Amino acid sequence: QVQLVESGGGLVQAGGSLRLSCAASGSGFSAYAMGWHRQAPGKQRDLVATIFRSGSATYADSVKGRFTISRDNSKNTVYLQMNSLKPEDTAVYYCSARPAFSIDWSRWGQGTQVTVSS
Repeated sequence: QVQLVESGGGLVQAGGSLRLSCAASGSGFSAYAMGWHRQAPGKQRDLVATIFRSGSATYADSVKGRFTISRDNSKNTVYLQMNSLKPEDTAVYYCSARPAFSIDWSRWGQGTQVTVSS
């Protein structure tokens, strides 16, 4: 099982950039698909980006072309580079892990706040 800790959130102006990091402890990091989700106040938690064991990635339409997910298996870390940020990107961002051959995001970090001012 992996434990996840996010960092890198903060306050940024619209059009700015932030990079979120998620450090994983425990064994088997490279075997997990990793994801970033976000939850704005009063809204459901939505999947933003996924990176698979192969390194391929998928994105929500709302962030495609602006956000990039990456992973460094040697550091047990997954990143979310967020560019051209908009006020509607304001949310708590959560890192998650999904074991191979599972459809469930079974491991979660504590979340990090991202606030984009207009």
